[in-house]
Amino acid sequence: MENNITKNDLNVVISFLKKNPILTQSKKVELFEKKWSKWIGVKYSVFVNSGSSANFITLAAVKNKIGKGNIVVPPLTWPSDIMSVINNNLEPNFADINLKTLSLDADEVIRATNKNTKAVFMTHAQGFNGLNKKLLNFLKKKKIILIEDVCESHGATHKNKKLGSFGLVSNFSFYYAHHLSTIEGGMICTNDKNIYDFCIRFRGHGMLRESKFKDVLKKSKNYKDLNEKFIFLNPGFNFRNNEIGATIGINQLKRLDRNIQLRNNNFKFFLKNLNENIFFKNYDLNGISNYAFPIILKNRSLIYRNKFEEYLDKNKIEFRRGNAGGGNQLRQPYLKNLIKKSKLNKNFPNVEIVHFYGYYIGNYPSLKKSKIKKIVNILNSFK
Repeated sequence: MENNITKNDLNVVISFLKKNPILTQSKKVELFEKKWSKWIGVKYSVFVNSGSSANFITLAAVKNKIGKGNIVVPPLTWPSDIMSVINNNLEPNFADINLKTLSLDADEVIRATNKNTKAVFMTHAQGFNGLNKKLLNFLKKKKIILIEDVCESHGATHKNKKLGSFGLVSNFSFYYAHHLSTIEGGMICTNDKNIYDFCIRFRGHGMLRESKFKDVLKKSKNYKDLNEKFIFLNPGFNFRNNEIGATIGINQLKRLDRNIQLRNNNFKFFLKNLNENIFFKNYDLNGISNYAFPIILKNRSLIYRNKFEEYLDKNKIEFRRGNAGGGNQLRQPYLKNLIKKSKLNKNFPNVEIVHFYGYYIGNYPSLKKSKIKKIVNILNSFK
């Protein structure tokens, strides 16, 4: 990423600070939540301190609603998605991805579900849309909840409707390199009043007074032995964000649609010029909101791959092997003592391809066509 926090963003923050405002969560946070809800097309949004926090709170809210069960997740995702499932005493159930979208494959999800499956936690990777009619119809028929991780895919769509508005709950990250950045930050979105109420209370230590609803606040009468300002209705932590982050978010939202278009134009130009004899190019571009330039080598030799990485380093092209999260999470040490060995040893061919032979190169709105062309020429010249 380059200059995702612009001089204009900083000037807006400076103007805000000159008013000697409240800096902890207050009116700017509430305004940002309302504007984001309108942009996504949902009723409620909850601004938190990171996308990882959004993951954890969301799974806590889902657990509160469904009780015990298993959640289908991809092995190609960020660790916090899987750890949010585990830390809420739910069981992760893994399914392979589709190389065309780098997201969960519908047929693999269907195979992975069983009578104890309560939800599918879809990661919309790198700006691709992971949803399709077959998957949505299956979830509806089986009454399985959809949770969306849209951290890398702000503004991506399915059937012209924004991702993050399909699931019971959805999560966004506003980390520095993402489409919209509040430096650090995340958002939880939902149309469900009870889920929303749980999340805003969980974000604020579980305090009853964090609720926005009169019928919930009336519950204070049930706890006459407690100070009504300090009733902790459910477990929670301090996952709040602040007024400065919200101020940046509100300002960045003004240019988000334009930035997404620039990112998509960059990606299409990159793909058009990429050598299909060396690299996989058959991505599904419907509804994209590109995050980065994905690269998958067609030659599946580790010797070839290592030479390719040396070549990239030599030509000063920054890259990430394995894509988001470093590839197959089932190979990571943090999971070794947390899930059954039988799950660790399962083979997910497409995830393994990305793990060993997949990369991404950064994309951002100010990236010039001349620079993209230079990068592509270097990639295509590898022998």
